[in-house]
Amino acid sequence: MSTARPLVLCRGSPGRRLSTRRPVRQSQRVVILLIAFGIVLLGAFAQAVSGFGYALVTVPLLAAAVDPRAAVVVSALTGVGLTVTAAIRERAHARWRVAAALTATALLGLPAGLLVLALAPERLLSALIAVVVLGCAALVWSRAPIRTGRIGLGAIGVLVGVLTAATGTNGPPLVAAFQSLGYDPRTFRATLAATFSGTSLMGLTGFLLAGQIHGDVVRISLVALPAVPLGWWLGNRLFHRIDPVVFRRIVLVGLLGSAGAALASMAG
Repeated sequence: MSTARPLVLCRGSPGRRLSTRRPVRQSQRVVILLIAFGIVLLGAFAQAVSGFGYALVTVPLLAAAVDPRAAVVVSALTGVGLTVTAAIRERAHARWRVAAALTATALLGLPAGLLVLALAPERLLSALIAVVVLGCAALVWSRAPIRTGRIGLGAIGVLVGVLTAATGTNGPPLVAAFQSLGYDPRTFRATLAATFSGTSLMGLTGFLLAGQIHGDVVRISLVALPAVPLGWWLGNRLFHRIDPVVFRRIVLVGLLGSAGAALASMAG
């Protein structure tokens, strides 16, 4: 008999959170898997269009269907292939020195992020996810400049490491940094992919060592995985035709929608 933990929901009837978890019925299990497939499809589409939308879309939406810890890990498992593939395809446009420096310093913040993921209550994790996503929306909207010297990029890298493990939504500080560096959309997307590929592999290693990867998240990830190339293909077709102004508006709408999902999950 399998010893894997039964798939569980973190939400009960509308507006009420279960005080204790219960196994999910087969019909509910199928619905969760279909929802996960659709969320991953949307996240891959957003990533192809904006360069950083995958985790910011998938984690909050998945957290509304399953517990936030599972959402973070499922997003990481399904997204790592996407970021690595994008980095390879866009390698000629990436600023590799910047990506390598950010990835190296992110390692310093990873242990703190793993502690938050393991110890923080679910409502707090949902709140952190929502705050990070809303912060990213504010950064994209305001184009707020930040320091991008060695010390500035080092601090950003440490923060990226914390967010990689704690919430899976490590894009906001990178978005702010690359906007301040004045990257065009192609360089922006390519350098984000290069950075994400390193931090994703690092994060997955941390999740594995911390025991956060188990049968339930693996099953959800395997079902949702085929949505990744499909969503990327659809988004990539739009990316080559999109106006930069429309590009920013799409990013903002997506971020606000996913933040709303995270807040709804926290209030439920």
